[in-house]
Amino acid sequence: MGQPQSGILPDSNCHAAFLTFELCAGEGTEERVRQAAAGLPGMTAEVAALDPAAKLVSVIAFGAPVWDGLYPAARPAGLAPFQAFADAGRSAPATEADIFVHLRGDRRDLVFALTRRLRLGLGDAVAVVEEVHGFRNMDGRDLTGFVDGTENPQGVEDRSAVALLSEGDFAGGSFVNIQRYVHDLSGWEALSVRRQEDIIARSKEDDVEYPSEEKPPTAHIKRVSIEVDGESLKVLRHSMPYGTADEHGLYFVAYAARPDSFSRMLEAMIVADAAGHYDHLMDYSRAVTGATFFAPPMDWLKSG
Repeated sequence: MGQPQSGILPDSNCHAAFLTFELCAGEGTEERVRQAAAGLPGMTAEVAALDPAAKLVSVIAFGAPVWDGLYPAARPAGLAPFQAFADAGRSAPATEADIFVHLRGDRRDLVFALTRRLRLGLGDAVAVVEEVHGFRNMDGRDLTGFVDGTENPQGVEDRSAVALLSEGDFAGGSFVNIQRYVHDLSGWEALSVRRQEDIIARSKEDDVEYPSEEKPPTAHIKRVSIEVDGESLKVLRHSMPYGTADEHGLYFVAYAARPDSFSRMLEAMIVADAAGHYDHLMDYSRAVTGATFFAPPMDWLKSG
């Protein structure tokens, strides 16, 4: 297997920067982006050396519309634009961007320093679509008060199996889906704790999952539990809370070896089944962005 980018497998950090870009028209645009991408691992290592305890890591990933122009030699099978869903007022829109950058570490200043260095390297070859800064909340909880990422695989071997392609030209690479959610915390906090727990299917304080027979069919955990050909679909989440006092929510990031794992989960969340069941968490959180990318392994970046 090829070497994955440094920000895919490690455990969560205290701070993160999430950036999306679009390529600008002009001669030499693709070459400048390839050079900046190729330099990101070394740049990350240089900034990380200032304080190894901060565990600074990075990922850069590219969308379907620009892949062939950047890396024409080969294309990851299954790389396609984000699949939007909508049903009865609930929606998961597609707001595609060309490049996604995910930088994280345990020191905000080092994350900022790396963000700025990369941005200078990209220069006028790109325009910023969105820049969002995430933070660790309490003991790894979403702003709803529930622990986030409990179902993540543990250990390098299991995380690799879920997040990384294991063979072929792109072994060590990963499909990446992102969404920025805005929470209605006032509405959520008006619910009883028991009602919140039923929506998630976990206890709020001690993060214990409901027994299978007690999970409501509209519970978040129930809706995203999907099997395909006897295989349980999983993703490696690196989501974080973000925001201001006026607008806040979750910046959702999912890495996966399969291109369709997340879209199948998202469809079950948004689109009601024959019995009218959908993920009731969507009544209190709405997606305002959605995009899909592929994070190539290190050898692809360095060959650029």
